Amino acid sequence: MTSTMTRPTIILGTGYSGRHLADALTATSRPFFATSREPEKNLSHVQAGRRMKFDLEQPSTWLNLPARADLIWCFPATPLEQVQAFARALDAPARRMVVLGSTSAYEASDHSAVYPPSWIDESTPLDLSKSRVQGEEYLREHHGAILLRVAGIYGPGRNPLDWIRQGRIGPSRKYVNLIHVEDLAAICLAAIEKGKPGEAYNVSDGTPYLWSEICATSQQRWGVAGEAVKEDRSSGKRISNAKLRSELNYQFRYADLYEALDLIESTRSPS
Repeated sequence: MTSTMTRPTIILGTGYSGRHLADALTATSRPFFATSREPEKNLSHVQAGRRMKFDLEQPSTWLNLPARADLIWCFPATPLEQVQAFARALDAPARRMVVLGSTSAYEASDHSAVYPPSWIDESTPLDLSKSRVQGEEYLREHHGAILLRVAGIYGPGRNPLDWIRQGRIGPSRKYVNLIHVEDLAAICLAAIEKGKPGEAYNVSDGTPYLWSEICATSQQRWGVAGEAVKEDRSSGKRISNAKLRSELNYQFRYADLYEALDLIESTRSPS
């Protein structure tokens, strides 16, 4: 059987997370390819020989993917009909597939009378009315995809302190769960190696924060004061990453949000 270290890895959709995943793969000995609908335009940061055109809604581009390569699916798994057709076209038994989903898949608890909200693990009911959740669950149940339900992604170029500066976020009682993009990239590689086909894993740094706490710390530590915004009375979610830590044995590089924000701020370009 071909080792996952020598089998090619294909990044399906090389956006923000995919670019950092490409960087993580470049630092290893794994052969990989990065895909985009417009690879020459969007993948200038990737070595030319590793760029590949792929569009879920253009079946002719599916033939560009090397056979028996592992897949890391980085865009929403929708529309369902195209997801199903693509998955059926794959030589699935020979591949491992990691799909990046979202913790928004879990049924909203925003209007629950319980506060703080109960912890959410992988057994929590899903909102199957969402198209992307239907696609993710199809891939997990029928094609053995390893599903990563990912919390809010932050990192260089996606700075929560900028969200406060821009007035997109204000102090509230709402919980937020976050994951640094470099941790996410490393977790994708760990999932390819150690994840169990057909299993789902919550991906977050394990510490739900209140936006009121983040806003207060941003003011005290970095002098970042946001604009007045309409108060958000929803409770948010508290995401458990216990299964990820236990089964993938992952050690977080950025377990402390504020230390990570310090690093991002130190390299932030002046506005």
